[in-house]
Amino acid sequence: MTDHPTALKPGATAPDFTLPAGPDKKISLRDFRGRTVVLAFYPADFSPVCSAQLSEYTRQAPDLQRRNAQLIGISVDGAWCHAAFAKERGLAFPLLSDSEPKGAVARQYGVYREQNGITERALFVIDGDGVIRWSYVSPIGENPGAGGMLRALDALK
Repeated sequence: MTDHPTALKPGATAPDFTLPAGPDKKISLRDFRGRTVVLAFYPADFSPVCSAQLSEYTRQAPDLQRRNAQLIGISVDGAWCHAAFAKERGLAFPLLSDSEPKGAVARQYGVYREQNGITERALFVIDGDGVIRWSYVSPIGENPGAGGMLRALDALK
């Protein structure tokens, strides 16, 4: 669970959204209704901690698939930046651009950092009915790893 004062808490309905998943593609949260989703908000493409965190999640892709969970990364970087970052890091999940209006979805989830215009490093596990079942906001400079999200996914069974 999170102790972040504004982040949405377990039991809340996850706000729906539609964001660019590339220069010519959009993804909506509702596209995954009936399936568990992990939203991974992160501050910036190509930053050292974000690079390590999202690469770790790609290595966990088989564990997520076994749990029938879809991982989605979200930051305020643009779709072209995401495309380059995903290609360079070999990421195996969509990265969505919360850039216009900047941070709108992060604000809905209570994880936008107004003081520097990025998102918190936050994880939300959302069940197939669209309810947040687990959330965690990591210190901005720390990789939260995959353990907490995998335990949260296991607890849904």
